[in-house]
Amino acid sequence: MVASALFVAAVLFVTATSGALERQRVAFRHRRTVSGLFEDDFFPETATRHYTRDDCEPADPLNTLTDRLNTLLNSSGPGYVLPLCPGVQYFIQAPILFAAPDQEISTVGYPTGDDRAVLVVAGPVANGQGHTTAVDGTCQNCSGVKLRNIQINGTRAGAPPTSGGANIEMGGSNSGQLIEYVRSFDPRSWSCLHISEGALSCNNVTVQNNDIGPCGSDAFQEWADGISVSCMNSLVRNNTVNNPTDGGIVLFGSPGTVVENNTIWVETMTLLGGINMVDYDPWSGNYTNTIVRNNIIRGGFATDPAETGESKGVNADDAIIKIGIAIGPRTWFGDRYFNNVSQSGTVLDNHLTGAFGYGVAISSASDFTVQGNILVGNTSFIGSTGPNCSTTDITPQPAPFVEDQSTVQSSNIQSGFQLIPDGNSLTCIIPPSGGDFWPFGGNPSATQSSPTSSGSPTSTSSGSGALSHGGLSGGGKAGIAIGVILGVAAIAAATYFIRNWAVQRARASGRY
Repeated sequence: MVASALFVAAVLFVTATSGALERQRVAFRHRRTVSGLFEDDFFPETATRHYTRDDCEPADPLNTLTDRLNTLLNSSGPGYVLPLCPGVQYFIQAPILFAAPDQEISTVGYPTGDDRAVLVVAGPVANGQGHTTAVDGTCQNCSGVKLRNIQINGTRAGAPPTSGGANIEMGGSNSGQLIEYVRSFDPRSWSCLHISEGALSCNNVTVQNNDIGPCGSDAFQEWADGISVSCMNSLVRNNTVNNPTDGGIVLFGSPGTVVENNTIWVETMTLLGGINMVDYDPWSGNYTNTIVRNNIIRGGFATDPAETGESKGVNADDAIIKIGIAIGPRTWFGDRYFNNVSQSGTVLDNHLTGAFGYGVAISSASDFTVQGNILVGNTSFIGSTGPNCSTTDITPQPAPFVEDQSTVQSSNIQSGFQLIPDGNSLTCIIPPSGGDFWPFGGNPSATQSSPTSSGSPTSTSSGSGALSHGGLSGGGKAGIAIGVILGVAAIAAATYFIRNWAVQRARASGRY
């Protein structure tokens, strides 16, 4: 501000003396211009012009982009890092394929917000078939590969689902992979992120600190998962999953996997299941040492403001989570898998809040431990029999915790579960249409919802006019600047009058 004040005063002085316009034009010729009067690379005429960086792979030319990225991975060998440029969108026409162990795809500088590079799924789609996957790490030699600090835009954009893989396909017959600080959203197909089992040999994949969603549509059979895991001994932690529509986090057995400290919530779309342990394939229902603990699952909340004395209101989108945590194939698929069960899993200390059909539902399970799961804040359990509910099965009334005692065996279940005669196909319920049924509360804020937000510490003053970290307060700086401006202006005025007096004296003496 002081420099600006001196500059203004100097301009006033030059203007007051003589030849102001011409001198000002000459004085400013050295400055960069956006008009094209003086060509340079710092202030281009168009704001859309891109500049090549030496430290990252450019997105242009577009017609060679997909092949260039894949060629770099194919030709560079183990440990190669494919560097993407911060803030740049890469419109790819086919999947980008990891090709060797310990390779990495990441944004230069590892930003964690909107500066992360974006891989945009832009390949053709026709008749329900086409390009769906941005990154694939399932090659036979892809152990240790890393996907870090980028964004994936699946670009479904409201269209029906396309048959194919998830936005991100990792896992396979590999071990030690890492996916972190990745944002994945709007997949064309069935999941935002899939960790596949390979030949039942995928092992030890870490999925952490990612922000996932929205995923899919809550229209019938247009759903998509947030995170889908079928790899054993994996770790899924500290992720946020916003507005998935099929399962927030789905475990396909994945024996030995730990799912902890994740947050799943809905806002505008109904979700079938928050965390699912219902799939019999491909691990034949084996959830041995699979642990789901300390996660937060947030159902729908009222969207209208609370009136005095009210505890519930209307949700504009009628959004709920049908089952917060679903255990056992019958909760999801009815009798499709006959007497098959999910077995030997552990569900501990998870928190549920908001509007659900059922908080935790368990059927067709054996040797499960379900303890310490609680309701927090305001909750509602709402829903009614939908058009896809069986006319012969009894659909239980919505409730916090339900157990089909006839199909659950040898399990350690916490107290408070309501025993139901039929736990089949509980996702057939539908949320009520309107009405004051949703609790008042709130979903994570913008900063809470993303584990990837970060920034440098900023100094703050302890009060108006106070000193902080050795700097002046805003008021102190303004006072000094005003004083400098007035002082310089006074000097300029005095100089002007002295110069005029000197000129007139010179003229009187005949020397001008």
